[in-house]
Amino acid sequence: MINHVKTLTLSAVALTLSSAAFADTWRYAHEEAADEVQGVFAQKFKEEIEANSDHNVQLFPFGTLGESADTMEQAQSGILQFVDQSPGFTGALIPEAQVFFVPYLLPQNEATLQEFFRTSKAIKELFPPLYAEQGLELLTMFPEGEVCMTTKDEVRSPEDLNDVKFRVMTNPLLVESYKQFGATPTPLPWGEVYGAMQTGIIQGQENPRFFLNSTKMYEVTNYITCIGHNNFTTAVMANKKFYDGLSDEDKKLVQNATDAAFEYILGYQAELDKKSFESIKEAKPDITINILSEEERAPFMATSGPVEEAYIGMTGDKGKEILDQMKADLDAANAATQ
Repeated sequence: MINHVKTLTLSAVALTLSSAAFADTWRYAHEEAADEVQGVFAQKFKEEIEANSDHNVQLFPFGTLGESADTMEQAQSGILQFVDQSPGFTGALIPEAQVFFVPYLLPQNEATLQEFFRTSKAIKELFPPLYAEQGLELLTMFPEGEVCMTTKDEVRSPEDLNDVKFRVMTNPLLVESYKQFGATPTPLPWGEVYGAMQTGIIQGQENPRFFLNSTKMYEVTNYITCIGHNNFTTAVMANKKFYDGLSDEDKKLVQNATDAAFEYILGYQAELDKKSFESIKEAKPDITINILSEEERAPFMATSGPVEEAYIGMTGDKGKEILDQMKADLDAANAATQ
């Protein structure tokens, strides 16, 4: 009996020591490879934390701990201290976050876009309580670059997407958006997309320019089409219980590291966007990259109204409040950068 009690006591001490050591190593997972935008943001965050404290940050690129749903569950449960995930996936937990998939809501002008993400009241004031309800502390959101389509056949109008099986994230508003574009939305986990494009199970998908390059999606497509409808947005979050338990000093440390990584990634991402298509053309000279004119974009833009209505139908008064605030934020950002 004494030996049994001693064993339990030693186990408890070992567990305590293990927990203390674990608490000093912060685990951070993201949805992309280490050298892609989220990975570069995470690396900068890690550098800032480790340069200004005794804490360590352990990074887990995409796939290391599973798909996006897996890492979100791990962040909510406290297995992870930090997670970077697109509202496209978070929309299942926080429907209001789907606002980032209303087509043509975000501006194409880079300066206006960056000013919006720096100053948006919707991001800084309206979203954090919604994330907190899911056990998450919203640290920041940032843009990753213009989203473009890859398709087997040329797309110049919504009619060209008729009957096209188009891969989308598992996100109701994105599904609605591509229905309005005329396609047949087909939710698929990212790990299946390349093979599905290669075999013809799907005939189209969308992603930021840099991601089309880094994942070599151009190998299994004939056309890349940019219609100006969106800029991929991502959110960096902390486990709420973990964050609330930090000292004021460590909270300031986390915020400073977040701010430094945010400013760094804006410049990095903008430059990466420019280089990505050059790299794709070099790797596959016969690919066609079409940047649609304002006139060609008009029929796509006309579909944004029904998608806005669908968003408000899904999210009610809170969603309408967020959408209205985002529009006001965007007007302010536009005025500030004119």
